[in-house]
This record gives sequence, C-alpha cells and structure tokens, in this order.
Amino acid sequence: MIHKTAIVDKNAKISKNVQIGPYSIIGPEVEIGTNSVIHSHVNIVGNTKIGKNNQIYPFSSIGTPPQDLKYKGEKNSLVIGNNNKFREYVNINPGTEQGGGVTRIGDNNLFMVYCHVAHDCLISNEIVLANNVQVGGHVIIQNNAIVGGSCAIHQFSRIGESAMIGGMTGVLSDVIPFGLSMGNRNNLMGLNLIGLRRSKVSNDNIKKIQLAYEMIFKNSSFRENIEQINNDIKNNKFVKKIINFINSDKKRPISLPLNKK
Repeated sequence: MIHKTAIVDKNAKISKNVQIGPYSIIGPEVEIGTNSVIHSHVNIVGNTKIGKNNQIYPFSSIGTPPQDLKYKGEKNSLVIGNNNKFREYVNINPGTEQGGGVTRIGDNNLFMVYCHVAHDCLISNEIVLANNVQVGGHVIIQNNAIVGGSCAIHQFSRIGESAMIGGMTGVLSDVIPFGLSMGNRNNLMGLNLIGLRRSKVSNDNIKKIQLAYEMIFKNSSFRENIEQINNDIKNNKFVKKIINFINSDKKRPISLPLNKK
C-alpha cells in the first residue's frame, strides 16, 4: 500500500506487499523488495537496491550522495539485503569511485536511531549499531558485531566477527574477531566472552581462543607471536579467523591491550 501523500517516481521498482507511508519520497532508480515497510517521511534516492522484509523508520535518508569532496557525481550504488531495521534518522550513503562505487549492507541488521554509514562501507550480517553510531567511509564490519552507542569509527577501519565495541569509543585501530574494545581511543580489553557463549561456542573452543589471545598479545610483537602458537590451537576454526584477520591487512593498525602498546 502506498499512501496518497507519498511521492514515488514512476520508474521506481516496487515489489508486492510493500508499504510506503505518508510523505515519503522514492526516487527513479530505487528498487524495494517484497514485504518491506517504508514508514512516513523517509527519503530513498539514488541507485539504491533494497531487499525483502526491510523496515525503514521516519526521517531516514537512504542513498543520498556521499559526503566526500572527491565525489563528482560519478555512477554509484547502495545495495541493502533482507530483514534489516533502520530506525529513525538513519543515514546511509552509496559508494565512490575510489572505493569501488558500492556501499553494501547485508541481512538481519539493526541500525538504531541517528546511525550514519558513510560511502563504500561493507556491513555484513546480524550486526547491531546502537544509537548515534557514526561509521566513516570504507569501513568493514563483519558478522555478529555489536557497536555501542555514540561510537565513532574512523574511515578504513575493520571490526571483526562477533567483536563488541563499548559505548562512546573512538575506533582508530582494527578490532580482531571476538575482541572486546573500548576507550577514548580504542584499546583491546579482552574477548567478547558473553557474545561467544550466546552464540553457543563450546567451552573447549573458548579456552583455545583465550589461549591464542594470551599468546598473540603477550607483548607488542603480536605478528611474530602468531608463529609460536602450536598447531592444535592455530588450526582451531575460531583462532584461524583471528589470525587471518590480522594477516589479511598488514598495513592497518590492530587494537592492542593498553599495557602492550
């Protein structure tokens, strides 16, 4: 159902059972999947593809041009998956030429009030961004991560799978999978043990992750320390994710425990 006061361009592709509320604006290149609900006063423009069962709440702005002075109007896009919730005043920008031209949002994510996701980000699945999280350009957030309220994530940062970022943290360095990071400028505070247990990771696996964590971050030479981990621990599937994350981008700073810097 499309409310009579909504402005929907005739070229927009609106699937079955989509609800569009009062005073919302849908641009000509927008596609919206089945069973999605666009509440009142929502603005969706640009080359924006939205999947199924999404909910976009009032005063959200989706697909407006990147807030990047290098952007000169080149073709870009925003691709959003399924079952996401974008609460009030959320802002999502599409990509730029420098970042491949695409911002991607996965499935089953919750973006709370006033969240901003900048150009060229890759936001995976089952992620929670709490109120007022500000995500800079080119940021990667992996599955099941939780970012606390009023966090600011610096451009090009990476947040690993099932990591947790404490509220009001400034994220300048990458956070390993399963890591717990917080502080005015983020430090690694340990592992997200609560998240691991909620995900039903076995105690045996948690012990191996803890051993790996202690060995990797026993001092500031964390990359060299990886080589000293025995194969029984190193080959654990969860530990592999941590090691692969660290080794996959050796130019990026990694969040370290405060006393190991």
